[in-house]
Amino acid sequence: MRMAVQQMGVAHTARNLLRLNQVDGFDCMSCAWPDPAPGERHTAEFCENGAKAVAEEATKERVGPEFFAAHSLTDLAGRTEHWLGKQGRLTHPMVRRAGSEHYEPIGWDDAFALIGAHLNALTSPDEALFYTSGRTSNEAAFLYQLFARAYGTNNLPDCSNMCHESTSVGLADTIGIGKGSVSLRDIHEADLIVISGQNPGTNHPRMLSALEIAKQGGARILAINPLREAGLLRFDNPQRPLGLAGRGTELADHFLQIRSGGDLALFQAIGHLLLQAEEERPGSVVDREFIDEHTVGYEAYAAHVRDLDWDEVLAATGLTRGEIETAARMFADSKRIVNCWAMGITQHHNAVATIKEFVNVALLQGMIGKPGAGLCPVRGHSNVQGDRTMGIWERAPESFLDALGAEFGFEPPRAHGLDAVAAVRALRDGKAKVFLGMGGNFVAAMSDTEVTEAALRSAELTVQISTKLNRSHVVCGSTALILPTLGRTERDLTGGTEQRVTVEDSMSAVHASRGRMKPAGELLRSEVDIICGIARATLGDRHGIPWHAFAEDYDEIRERIGRVVPSCEGYADKIRQRGGFTLPHPPRDSRTFPTKQGKAVFSVSPLAAVRVPTGRLVLQTIRSHDQFNTTIYGLDDRYRGIHSGRRVVFISPADLAELGFAAGEIVNLISEWDDGVQRRADGFRLVEYSTPKGCIAAYYPETNPLVPLDSVALESNTPTSKWVVVRLERAGAPRG
Repeated sequence: MRMAVQQMGVAHTARNLLRLNQVDGFDCMSCAWPDPAPGERHTAEFCENGAKAVAEEATKERVGPEFFAAHSLTDLAGRTEHWLGKQGRLTHPMVRRAGSEHYEPIGWDDAFALIGAHLNALTSPDEALFYTSGRTSNEAAFLYQLFARAYGTNNLPDCSNMCHESTSVGLADTIGIGKGSVSLRDIHEADLIVISGQNPGTNHPRMLSALEIAKQGGARILAINPLREAGLLRFDNPQRPLGLAGRGTELADHFLQIRSGGDLALFQAIGHLLLQAEEERPGSVVDREFIDEHTVGYEAYAAHVRDLDWDEVLAATGLTRGEIETAARMFADSKRIVNCWAMGITQHHNAVATIKEFVNVALLQGMIGKPGAGLCPVRGHSNVQGDRTMGIWERAPESFLDALGAEFGFEPPRAHGLDAVAAVRALRDGKAKVFLGMGGNFVAAMSDTEVTEAALRSAELTVQISTKLNRSHVVCGSTALILPTLGRTERDLTGGTEQRVTVEDSMSAVHASRGRMKPAGELLRSEVDIICGIARATLGDRHGIPWHAFAEDYDEIRERIGRVVPSCEGYADKIRQRGGFTLPHPPRDSRTFPTKQGKAVFSVSPLAAVRVPTGRLVLQTIRSHDQFNTTIYGLDDRYRGIHSGRRVVFISPADLAELGFAAGEIVNLISEWDDGVQRRADGFRLVEYSTPKGCIAAYYPETNPLVPLDSVALESNTPTSKWVVVRLERAGAPRG
């Protein structure tokens, strides 16, 4: 409340927070945790970080032409991400002309014409990149991919490429759909909830309320994470008297402080122990009826995990066999299991294989397609799942492209486009020349910061469609545009009528979002309006796509969504339902699996503990509690005891002693990769913390410079931000 009132004032704080996540209000621009059903929502249906996200968007501060006249690009490049974000809302379209150190105002029509001229001058449409963040609405995402494909490219990198792409690949291969298979009610009804590589207290705080309901119903929680996060251990619900009194809910019944990257080995060991338990108690642990009817590959999987190398498991996980056996008994004794995970799982070299091990264990016990059970990847941004549903994907299936072409009368490009990592390579190598960013902060979010910044600066044109100032406006092409857009909190009167948009949460529920506040500036336009303006200036009447009609009435977009996007028939009517609707999910709804085999797939993945050289540590990048993705709300992280600073490294007492460092000492971080390039991040304070020996943690984006661009997950190409081999160097020591 203190931050909200400081940013928005008392009246706007009350109006905005009471509409946040309500049926007739607007969807939180923070995480993608689902809302309770209509009639079951709290008056204050938001968390601390949701309130901070709203305050950041609805701030009273403004960034207009006077700001850019006073601050050169060189000046802004020296500012922190926190400082940039605190300057306020963008209010005017701005252009940086080639050779200039300052942005200056530009009219909307001139901005659109400038973009169209650059795009139409390219040798190939594949020299353009169309990036999307998870904040974008379904309507804007659908139009954005339509524009890119009508222009002639599938270069549609998005923020999912950096986070849950491993989930999308792993689940699509094994259950036939790259989405989780649970509802919010399943969380409430589970008798075991497994939370792997996730910190819900900071990243998905409303999840804690669901865990509290589950615990009250008798559920147990198994928490698996390198750090002992407060939000995994206890929840003092501020919306309940007992929570305010400090007598909240104990969460984790068993906590496994696993080494970073050890989850694949752990779940193979759990599968091994479940098969043993089934031999001891036939018919009580393994669901052979489900396996025989709905799966393929069981025999090969069972043979693989029966032949388990326990020495490798213990080396990879850092756990004792007893700890793992206790966890396995929790699985064996449970009838309704939900397995949740986030980026602590997805940002590893073997991330896809790890997710397939999660699926293996679920299939072993028949934990898909029944109440209180299933797979629950928890997405990190409010509509990142909706973006993919709407076609934001560099590798869209042929069926989607067929439907798009049939609806709009053109032949979409078929060659796969570039994801986020490949987009940086293309800019770096001169193969891409124009970058359009629909929201987000691509420069700060991407790995290998020095390479990424140089790549963006080499572009002929960069365009950022944004609400607030960030690093991607400062690190820009020779010509650059900032196009200010409406936020979720604001009234959208595009076309002269009050519009609404839709979003999809982590559990495939789609609902409407409508802001009510006066826009931060008279020149702001909606994302839909901006896309349509760029499309008209670039394509003209090509293909006869009615861009003007789409901007006038968003129901026109939803009608087309209903005819193009799978499972969205009648979309325009369905979103009028109170609370929206849930997209079909065959594994969840009917235990049917749309894989190539027609059944769910058991997988066999090699188990090999990765050895780290002596004197080196494994770094994982994390968020602070005062942060959402690259947006820094403040400089505190009270759950971890950090105040007024972000350049800190969490390190175990054992590592401090072994390496000869002391808590509070200032060090530089140097990552070691086989390309011979030394990557550095200097000036970090060592903080003694409970983390496995050999594993350290620090905040991003400050540590993104340490993650090599080519260090990616197999199959998904996601940056390995949770596994970076580094050494510590005393600050002031000779470099080399």
